[in-house]
Amino acid sequence: MTVTARPTWTTSTSRPDHPDAVLLLREYMSEMVVRYHRRPALPGEVDAALAEMPSDDLAEPSGLLLLSHHGPDLAGCAGLRWQPGWAELTRVFIRPEHRGAGGGAALLAAVEEQARAAGADRIRLDTRHDLVEARALYARHGYAEIPAYSHGPYADHWFEKRLS
Repeated sequence: MTVTARPTWTTSTSRPDHPDAVLLLREYMSEMVVRYHRRPALPGEVDAALAEMPSDDLAEPSGLLLLSHHGPDLAGCAGLRWQPGWAELTRVFIRPEHRGAGGGAALLAAVEEQARAAGADRIRLDTRHDLVEARALYARHGYAEIPAYSHGPYADHWFEKRLS
């Protein structure tokens, strides 16, 4: 019997303006626009969403951005924004062709490790009601729903995980 090795997940920090990060953040925002409107994105909509919710603060000293690779393939990203004593998780994205292979879990483990190393005692996030897969991922990995801590126009659910 021949056993084929599965690709492993790796993560590395990146500046949000690195070409790979720009590509993934655009793909992330494109999916957010399409899912929110339940139709293909109109010309300029993704650019407008990127301008409305920029990611340039996902770099030191205000945050960080992790890029993930599945084997040699660029496969996803996740960001953290530093808050006093805690970190906010954002921009969690796995390319569709890599979903179901453990990338979400690998990204969460990597951001949790980064947050702990930076001295954060918890991670918080907000998400939309239509992102049911994301909400299920967070719940599976120990994130509990909490009362609203933010008031963004796209925040419907709030989660927190203690990093003890």
